[in-house]
Amino acid sequence: MPMEFCYTGKIDKGGDKPPRPGCAPAWHDKILAGLPHIELTLLAGMYAQRYYLAAGNKKTLTETVRNWRDYGPTIISTPHPSWRTTGWLKNNVWFEAEQLPNLRAKVKALLELY
Repeated sequence: MPMEFCYTGKIDKGGDKPPRPGCAPAWHDKILAGLPHIELTLLAGMYAQRYYLAAGNKKTLTETVRNWRDYGPTIISTPHPSWRTTGWLKNNVWFEAEQLPNLRAKVKALLELY
């Protein structure tokens, strides 16, 4: 589920504007109430991590993603998938070596249940 349900536009330097602060509080709880059996939450990007991890969020996206084990077995933090992530992945090779295999295994296990 996105942090916002409409496109906020582009910033002058390129890239998208951040989600508006009121959107997630207005809609997420209502949507999640209709999904009572969530077994895995993927927090993709710093806005989702800041919102859902609150005080558990680290100072940077990299620190938050690197400490994915701190958030329990059902929450996984990742960088937001975009063209900008390419450079981040090159600088953080541990992500593909450590975290992605864990994520793949969790998704596979859940898919096998259904």
